[in-house]
Amino acid sequence: MKVLGGILLTTLLAVGVCSCGQAGRASLTREEKALITGSDSLMRVLSIFNGEDSLLLREKSVDFTAADLRSESFKALAAKMLYSVKDPSQDGVGIAAPQVGLRRRLVCVQRFDKPGEPFGVYPNVRLDSLWGEKVPGGEGCLSIPGYYGSVRRFPSVIVSYTDPNTLRTVKETVEGFTAVIFQHEIDHLEGILYIDRADSVWVDSR
Repeated sequence: MKVLGGILLTTLLAVGVCSCGQAGRASLTREEKALITGSDSLMRVLSIFNGEDSLLLREKSVDFTAADLRSESFKALAAKMLYSVKDPSQDGVGIAAPQVGLRRRLVCVQRFDKPGEPFGVYPNVRLDSLWGEKVPGGEGCLSIPGYYGSVRRFPSVIVSYTDPNTLRTVKETVEGFTAVIFQHEIDHLEGILYIDRADSVWVDSR
């Protein structure tokens, strides 16, 4: 996810929705491990303007196993995703594993609700509850470069995820802009992009 900016357009960017893939839990494949270890610290972010990328971005993601959460592959993936989202070339506030080519339930989110606004890593993450009146706000996406949109999101959510150190399920109540980021990034895990929910989309003027 990126921060807002741009000039309003009168039409939406048309991209189809695909409900491919199956939810579940599976060990990291040889191909997934090769993608993680073979990539640079700055990972390539998939774009909907690339045909193959667009298909992967529309698939549903699966959970990590407990063994994978304790593996060096997971640690490397988390570190590289954090490096990539914070790199000046991306300058994002969140990123999901499908955006770097992995159908895994993992997101990195900047916690504007915590002192110092740190990034956190959240494997096997889900939205347990959403409440409040939806509020419109501007959103961008690292996988849809050059565009922004107005999306209505819930102001408060409860997220659940697996703590990679203890392997216990953690539940957190999150509010405000950080709640918006979680909703945006978890949508990626379901093959949903913000443009599917947007009231309007516009081109970045910067």
